[in-house]
Amino acid sequence: MKKNMFLAAVAVVALASCNNASPKMDEQPVAADNNNSGMKIAYVEVDSLMTQYEFCKEFTLTLQKKSNNARNTLNQKGQQLQSAAANFQQKLQNNGFTSREQAESQQAAIQRQQQSLQELQARLENELAQETAKYNDALRDSLMNFLNAYNKDKKYDLILTKQGDNILYAAKRFDITNDVINGLNKRYKKAPAAKKEEEKKDEKK
Repeated sequence: MKKNMFLAAVAVVALASCNNASPKMDEQPVAADNNNSGMKIAYVEVDSLMTQYEFCKEFTLTLQKKSNNARNTLNQKGQQLQSAAANFQQKLQNNGFTSREQAESQQAAIQRQQQSLQELQARLENELAQETAKYNDALRDSLMNFLNAYNKDKKYDLILTKQGDNILYAAKRFDITNDVINGLNKRYKKAPAAKKEEEKKDEKK
């Protein structure tokens, strides 16, 4: 019986808008905005984004708490099932049942308990998957909206996400991770403040 629940890793989707030319990760300076023959590119470090963007940090803690609660619940139910099954086996070996019907009734109860545990596990896993999908969508929307505004001035042709070896080499001068993290955090801190202000206005009405 599977007892452990694993939290799905969270992914970020890259914003990409490219022309027919291929981006070149070399030691040449980034093409100037007025250089129509070049392609202006940048990348964002996913690991840094996940650990420094306040939205990611808070939601990750929330998901981890739910995952731990689900795992603890399943472990507790699993131990109860094991105890019931052990007691049944012991009574069966020691002729502790007064009738065959009594033994079959208890065995059926254990089977129902096992089925209930399996259904609970499936439900909890589904809830975690839904929460993770909700988080992924919110993160993607947040990142895309920020990059759309950010790129109005920067004029990048291509913005990539860099994680592990998905990009074999990229010069550091293409890295806009800090800009993106700082901008996202600035926006994220404003959102709760604006929400509180709206709640205060509603209270006065």
